Amino acid sequence: MKPKLIGVTCSSNPASPGVNARQFLNTAYSRALEAAGAAPLIIPNLSPQLANRRDVLERYLDAIDGLMLSGGVDVAPERYGEEPHPNLDEVDETRDSTEFAIIKLALERDISIFGICRGAQTLNVALGGTLYQDLPSEMPGCLSHRQSDQNLARGEFSHSISIDSGTKLREIVGSSEMQTNSFHHQALKDVAPCLVVTARASDGVIEGVEAPDRKFLVAVQFHPEETAPHDVYSRRLFEAFIASL
Repeated sequence: MKPKLIGVTCSSNPASPGVNARQFLNTAYSRALEAAGAAPLIIPNLSPQLANRRDVLERYLDAIDGLMLSGGVDVAPERYGEEPHPNLDEVDETRDSTEFAIIKLALERDISIFGICRGAQTLNVALGGTLYQDLPSEMPGCLSHRQSDQNLARGEFSHSISIDSGTKLREIVGSSEMQTNSFHHQALKDVAPCLVVTARASDGVIEGVEAPDRKFLVAVQFHPEETAPHDVYSRRLFEAFIASL
């Protein structure tokens, strides 16, 4: 049987002296998909001319079996009707344009979608939700959700999450709690009407959402691709995604 082809969105770096502009994907994403039996295909951040062309985006969707939205820089607050917060980090309008356009078309086709970190945030905004632009200043007293501040490696756990019963996430993981890593300063605030919250950290920060009426639309705020090599719960997320195709 041929492996399922998964389109994966990617990050961009602008040009700097002596270095060309480039687009890239952390290897952990592709390895986690490979381990689950799929073949990853990087979807580049397109120029505005191509990102606005339905026929171009449909060529990508024709080729892939599922869509994975990877982590990365902040989502531009203009996308959800807010002014930039003083602590807003880097944004990438080219990436926003590509992802929002391809999400819209993927939803029209009910293609399976798995969102990770920024991917959860992008999905929420694309469907009508909003974000906390900076957790430390907007949710005083919350956990440290950037574990690099604690000198923890990407594959280490930094806190646990509670998973609601009766959700697809609970069914996939098979537990009411799991340990996760954490690399974000933004998070979901107003949840889009078609999404339901499936998991939270102990401070109330949303760690998972899904759309119950979709074949597979699951998003998490943490990075299971980094912990999948040594954590069965993380691996189950990728396996369930591929099994839905």
